[in-house]
Amino acid sequence: MVSQFSFYCMKLPILILCSLLFISCSDEKDDYVDVPLEFEIPSNFPILSYNTNLNPLTQKGFELGKKLFYDGRLSSDGVISCGFCHIQENAFTHHGHTVSHGVNNAAGTRNAQPIQNLAFQSTFMWDGASDHLDLQPIIPLTSPIEMDGNISEILAMLKSDKEYKNLFANAFPDGQITSEHMLQALSQFMVMMVSSNSKFDKFRRNEPGGILTSDESAGFALFNLKCASCHATDLMTDNSFRNNGLAINPAVNDVGRFRVTELPEDYYKFKVPSLRNVEKTAPYMHDGRFGSLESVLNHYNSGIADSPTLDPILKKNGNLGIPLSTAEKQQLIAFLKTLTDHQFLTDKRFSEF
Repeated sequence: MVSQFSFYCMKLPILILCSLLFISCSDEKDDYVDVPLEFEIPSNFPILSYNTNLNPLTQKGFELGKKLFYDGRLSSDGVISCGFCHIQENAFTHHGHTVSHGVNNAAGTRNAQPIQNLAFQSTFMWDGASDHLDLQPIIPLTSPIEMDGNISEILAMLKSDKEYKNLFANAFPDGQITSEHMLQALSQFMVMMVSSNSKFDKFRRNEPGGILTSDESAGFALFNLKCASCHATDLMTDNSFRNNGLAINPAVNDVGRFRVTELPEDYYKFKVPSLRNVEKTAPYMHDGRFGSLESVLNHYNSGIADSPTLDPILKKNGNLGIPLSTAEKQQLIAFLKTLTDHQFLTDKRFSEF
């Protein structure tokens, strides 16, 4: 449930966060049913960041997490679920929305990030406000302009629901309905959301369907030359925070990573997004300012705004940006489209219905 209003997390008292994780709201349980869920790391992926030994994946835990993900009753208006702003066919982004809309149609300042391959990441949100997947959902759940949920009321609702009582009983050894178990179940669902079967993946693994066209191959070569230093590994991100030269919007003045670290060198730095399924995740950048891949490449070619924290890669020999010809832009886009994982975008395991 990766969304755009991370600054609300910074104001939550640590003691409240800690206490919420251990509130128990169920005295009833069925016999615990432990059905391990198989998780395979794709051969072209790096190792996991998420420790599944501390939250073992099970079928019932996954089912519980999925039900929670799509349940609008976790929000104050009973409508806005995690899945409201994270739509599967768009790699679980809020396609078409510059910034996502929460309860009472409230809007924030950041674009909803895709949910994919989160188990391979160690920081979340555009500014890295969360460093553990189990804790990340607290931010959108409690944000007054996202879901505006109340943890105590959510737990009371879960306790009163027979299906939830059975799911918790079967998903966890103690069967208790707690905020800790609720967050762990959401993590189990999101950990399983692995996108690794695009045309590019098949090319990398030398599988059928992985032959690149001449334009795609040329685009891949350009990508390795001009983009892969930030969009690294087959995850297509190095998970770092960088200032990529976006002109500052004075109406918002989003300072990015600085909001979390308060280090001057982190002004206007945002997490490098994965480019997987990028064809389907418009609009782009933390504030959704670009509506097309062409606009993104035009920015890197000729739209870079200089500033003290601008990434050095974008200011080599005193020249701003990454020079790209019209033909090179077309080839890069052809390659980027090979990152679309249609299997992931239609996988019934992750669908609401």
